[in-house]
Amino acid sequence: MSPRKSTRRAPLPASPAQPSFRSGAVARLADMPVSTLRIWEQRYQAVAPSTASTGHRQYSANDVERVVLLRQLTLHGHAIGSLAGLTIEQLRDLFRTHEVNKPGAQAGLPARPAALRIVVVGQAMARRLERPALSQLWSTAPEWVAVFDSLAEAAQAGALLKQQPIDVLLCHAPGLQVDVLPDLEAAQQAWRARHVGVAYRFAGAAARDALVKSGASVVREPADDAALVAWLRSLVPAGGVGAQVHAPARSLKGADPWSLDALGLPAGPAPARRFDDATLTEFAGLSSSVGCECPSHVAELLMQIGSFERYSASCASRSPADAELHLHLQRVAGAARMLFEAALERVAKAEGLVLPAGNGVPSRAADTAA
Repeated sequence: MSPRKSTRRAPLPASPAQPSFRSGAVARLADMPVSTLRIWEQRYQAVAPSTASTGHRQYSANDVERVVLLRQLTLHGHAIGSLAGLTIEQLRDLFRTHEVNKPGAQAGLPARPAALRIVVVGQAMARRLERPALSQLWSTAPEWVAVFDSLAEAAQAGALLKQQPIDVLLCHAPGLQVDVLPDLEAAQQAWRARHVGVAYRFAGAAARDALVKSGASVVREPADDAALVAWLRSLVPAGGVGAQVHAPARSLKGADPWSLDALGLPAGPAPARRFDDATLTEFAGLSSSVGCECPSHVAELLMQIGSFERYSASCASRSPADAELHLHLQRVAGAARMLFEAALERVAKAEGLVLPAGNGVPSRAADTAA
C-alpha cells in the first residue's frame, strides 16, 4: 500500500517583509505548551516552520493561523492525526461548522467573557502579572489572551488571528518615546481593544502628552501590586467587561481623553471617604509585624489620594475655568480613592489584619470579610 499523500500545501519560504514568530510566541497565542507544538511538528508534520541561521524556528503568519486552528479544533475533540494533513482552507471550514453549531449561535447571542480580556506587550510586565501574590488581588482573574515582545508583533498577530475584541491592550514601556504612538494605534486596531493602558518607567513630557491626547491611559509603572491591579481595573468601567462585543473599538484618534465618559468615571461626585487619615495611619502601623509592606503602602497611597481630592475641591472656587478643571480632578481622584479603599480591604483580608473603624465604618476582622 502506498503511503497516504498529504493534501497540505508546502509552506512558502518566509520573506523579510513577512512577520516571523518564535515557537514560544506561537505557543502562547495558541494557549498550548511549546512541547506539544514540537510533537505536532515532529510526529505529525502538522506545521513546517523555517529555521533561522541562529537555529531558532521561525513561524510565518500562515503557520501561526494554522497552529491556532489546530489547537481550537483539538479542543473540540478532533485528533491531531486526523487534522495534520488538512489544508488551511479545510481547517477554516471545519472550525466554522463548530462556530455555527455552538450553543447560542443560532439565537444570535454574543459570547460574553466573564473576565477582563487583556493582551500584554512586554515580557517583564507579563512575568509580574503572573505573581501569585498579585493574582490574589483580582476578584475575578483576567483572561491573559496573549503576550508579545513588541507592539509590532502584537499588531501582526492581532490582524492575523481576528479574534473577538479585547478589553485592554496593556503596553509596558521601560522608556517611553513619542514614536511609539503609530505602533500603539496599529496594535489597538488589530485587536479591536476597547481600552489602551501604557505603564512606563521613564518618559518625557512630550511622549506622555501625546499618548494621553490620543486617548490612552498613561501611568508610571506602579511599584505596588495593589496599585497596579487598581489601575488596570480602572481602565474598564464597572459592568463594561465584554460589553458591546461587536462594536468597533474606540480609536485613539479624535477622542477627548479628559472626559469622564472616556475615563469610564461616573458623572456625579464620589461617595464620602470610608477611612479618614487617623484610621489609615493606625492601619499602616499594623503591618510592621508582618513581612509584607503592602498594607502600609496602600494606606499611605489612600492618604495621598484623599489629600489631593480635597485639595482639588478647594481649588474649584478660584475661577470658572479653574472650577471646571479642578472638579474634574476631584472626581478622578475620588474614583481612584474608591478603588484603593476596596484594595485596602482586600490586602487586610490577605494579611489577616483587623481593619480599624473609621468614618462610621464598623471595625471588623479582615478574615471574616469574605
